[in-house]
Amino acid sequence: MSDREKCPAFKTSIGGQALMEGILMRGPEKEAIVVRKPDGTLEEKVESVTSPKDKFAPFGWPIIRGSVNFVDTMIKGVKALTYSASFLPEEDAEPDKVDKWIEKHFTAEKAQKIIIGVSVVIGLVVSVGLFILLPTILAGLFYNAMESRILRNLIEGVIRIVIFLLYMILASKMKEIKRVWMYHGAEHKTIFCYEAGLPLTVENAKSQPRLHPRCGTSFMIIVMVVSILVFSVVNVESVWLRMALRLALLPVTVGISYELIKYAGRHDNWFTRIISAPGKALQLITTKEPDDDMLEVAIRSLELVKPEVAGSDAW
Repeated sequence: MSDREKCPAFKTSIGGQALMEGILMRGPEKEAIVVRKPDGTLEEKVESVTSPKDKFAPFGWPIIRGSVNFVDTMIKGVKALTYSASFLPEEDAEPDKVDKWIEKHFTAEKAQKIIIGVSVVIGLVVSVGLFILLPTILAGLFYNAMESRILRNLIEGVIRIVIFLLYMILASKMKEIKRVWMYHGAEHKTIFCYEAGLPLTVENAKSQPRLHPRCGTSFMIIVMVVSILVFSVVNVESVWLRMALRLALLPVTVGISYELIKYAGRHDNWFTRIISAPGKALQLITTKEPDDDMLEVAIRSLELVKPEVAGSDAW
């Protein structure tokens, strides 16, 4: 039994992301991707962790670090997804014209960077358009009929949350996404097992909860709620100006939400239980009970990123 497994329960800073037939796990010093290949064996990739604040100190300041870490996590997440998808059985479909053009004009390494960069930009544009700008436009249809600024922003926030929930529910109908969310459940159960100080075995992890307060899903729903409060400072008639101001205030919204979820992860009181509740409820959709093979992947990925000094990964 390792030193860590002899320690009492604690809260770890280790976190992860579910991939296509695999898991990305990040620790304080290393990050690891473990993928279950079609032949049943595990493919492992371990790299040193570089934090944005290591490159530029202000990136680690409160509020600012929220947006910076969000973008950094998104870029690394897309890279990890691309890597995990490379082990899936290849389809016989012909590559499209864009793929052919990229392959013709760039090296494989450069092409991958371009594809990842475009994917991140498209993801950000779609997310902002669907969850920020579209609710502003739809709420604008009722804007003149309501005199209360609070009511206007509340309705816009409700529309934003409804769109987000519908998006998640529709995504859950896809077979591939269901398996990703099973790996998501495996990630949470394994982290809970580690935090409880139990040996990292499939049986121990299987008995753990799958709803975790520091999940990225919880972060997204907190962003939705915080946006209602932050956007309340905007009171202009023009829908276009409102959208521009929403975009300008988005880094503030993300920054505040990041600080809230960090606080909720470190404390257990009535306030943190309240702000964690919506995210845990949403995790009923975005996490599913994993099978034993998925738990093995999660356990292996966590083992690869555990720090050598016990407790140095405390949250």
